[in-house]
Amino acid sequence: MTIPANVRLHPAAEALAPEMRQWRHHLHAHPETAFEEHETAAFVADKLRAFGLEVATGLGRTGVVGTLKGRRPGGRAIALRADMDALHIHETNDFAHRSVNPGRMHACGHDGHTTMLLGATKVLADDPDFAGTLHVIFQPAEENEGGAREMIAEGLFERFPVDGVYGMHNWPGLPLGQIALRPGPMMGSYDIFEVTVHGKGSHAAMPHLGHDPMTAAGHLLTTLQTIPGRSLHPLDSAVVSTTWITGGDTWNVIPAEVTLRGTVRAFKEGVQDVVEARLRALAEHTAAAFGCTASVRYERRYPATVNSAAETALCARVAATLVGEANIDHDPMPSMGAEDFAFMLKERPGCYVWLGNGPTDGGCLLHNPGYDFNDANLAIGASYWVALAKTLLVVEEGTR
Repeated sequence: MTIPANVRLHPAAEALAPEMRQWRHHLHAHPETAFEEHETAAFVADKLRAFGLEVATGLGRTGVVGTLKGRRPGGRAIALRADMDALHIHETNDFAHRSVNPGRMHACGHDGHTTMLLGATKVLADDPDFAGTLHVIFQPAEENEGGAREMIAEGLFERFPVDGVYGMHNWPGLPLGQIALRPGPMMGSYDIFEVTVHGKGSHAAMPHLGHDPMTAAGHLLTTLQTIPGRSLHPLDSAVVSTTWITGGDTWNVIPAEVTLRGTVRAFKEGVQDVVEARLRALAEHTAAAFGCTASVRYERRYPATVNSAAETALCARVAATLVGEANIDHDPMPSMGAEDFAFMLKERPGCYVWLGNGPTDGGCLLHNPGYDFNDANLAIGASYWVALAKTLLVVEEGTR
């Protein structure tokens, strides 16, 4: 796909595009999942050292942080972040750079995110005409396992103090050459639950001799859907999805236990509080109505991804210089998908943007076995990072 005419690429990022494409294809062919990104981390660290950066490895197990000082003095420091991990998916693509690791695939574009930040870092290292310090964070385990949380717990922002932190994700369905961002919630929180209904097993032909957890679980499955519609303010949003049910071994036995698992998504901590409390109460009382008991495990994996207002306004201005004001969506509908960059935004102000990845034809959807990152985006994303870094570290520090 060609780059739209509205996009004004940074010349050095444009010139680097063929090499970035090679990097991206290498990463796509060698995907590694959460906390197993050893080869990926080594690839990133080697590139950063070759660019002349100070490099720290092993933060959050497999995370990498590179540090680049501007040639002009300045006390301001910022961080740009990319995620590195892949997913447990069997790739169905048949192109030359398809995954060589069975059951693992870059189906979310983290290969592209890593490449764009590497490209921007090389451009900035070749011409460090800025004031202050740039930290580039290559984070492991964004998918499910909270690599950002682990990096923070191991002292990320104590070792690399910053005034702001910035993230980016490709967004299939948003046209190439467009960028979407908004102040406030951009992505939802990510909670998981597991409810085990404990009953009394019996012969299926003699249900009166037992307490049927299957019936209780069936009622609970539908009852949980009342939480968003009957326990929350109509203008608050939440999703409660039961995604897994197991129980029983054969046709003629009522089991002693049935387990339901699922996920909860929201944009506000207060909404998470209500949903968790109601879920626990409904599990307990629905089970009791059928002579059973219920045990509940509820875990808050990721908070909502919430952009700070001032940083988002600045990112919008930078994005407009790259793609034009007409191609900025300042108020996209937030996604209930989750992103552990949220942990970083709880520690420091910043902004997370969506970079248009083009049509979803041919399975180019996030977490789809036919997905592939759009290589035309490599120079666009790298140009955005370069412009953002130079705006934050030259305009704000060097001229004020």
